[in-house]
Amino acid sequence: MLIPRLRPRPEPSGPYWKQRSWQLSAAFLALVMLVGGFVALTSDRDLGPASAVPSAGPLTGVAATAQDGRPQGCHTDDSAGDTLPKSAPKDISWHTLGIARVPVSGSAGPTRTSGVLRWCFAHTPVGAALAATVIPSQMSGSGWRAVTDQQVMAGRGRDLFRFQRATVQDVDSAADNGGASTASYAGFAVTSYTRTAASVRLLLRTGQGYASTVILLRWSGGDWKVVPDDSGSLHTSVATVSGDTNGFVLWGV
Repeated sequence: MLIPRLRPRPEPSGPYWKQRSWQLSAAFLALVMLVGGFVALTSDRDLGPASAVPSAGPLTGVAATAQDGRPQGCHTDDSAGDTLPKSAPKDISWHTLGIARVPVSGSAGPTRTSGVLRWCFAHTPVGAALAATVIPSQMSGSGWRAVTDQQVMAGRGRDLFRFQRATVQDVDSAADNGGASTASYAGFAVTSYTRTAASVRLLLRTGQGYASTVILLRWSGGDWKVVPDDSGSLHTSVATVSGDTNGFVLWGV
């Protein structure tokens, strides 16, 4: 009797952040690298009833159809309008969110802090870029549920992200991450923009060079919110960036 020979499992052909040979430790990418592996296992499973009412917070109850209505106490400099930026705001400073260092602007956001939430972004391309950086960076810590409810667009994608994220250990500091170094947010490119939606490509500096990924956002309830895809991912596949960084606005790190 012939015993069938077991073939070795082929290496994954998908994004390199799913492959064992690559180790990205960049803030929110470190989280997504962990939860991303659960997509194939959970995408066809019953997620149970979706939460119809988000947790109480500053973005709760604000009309999603409002174009410029802002939550109470939210003020930003929106004078740039829809003009795509050629440089980063001059008032950028750096703040630590869990294991990430993120850019913050006093004029473009996030200008408000409520518990674990950093919110209130300018209704401009720069505001969208800051939201694309800050919101996912809050997902590694123990406050991720409130962030998900308040700053991620509702739908199956959000339900699936919540389901997957619940299986991953919270990381609230670099010590919880074993002291591993994190990649830095090097810059961004707003690839499309309207008053209601934006696409932002983030540039990250890692130990292997540069990488990029795209975050989709929607203006809803008077602030920018991340739009997950149908698999529950908050961003597109990560890709290496070869050569120079032309086409990106650099944060100045």
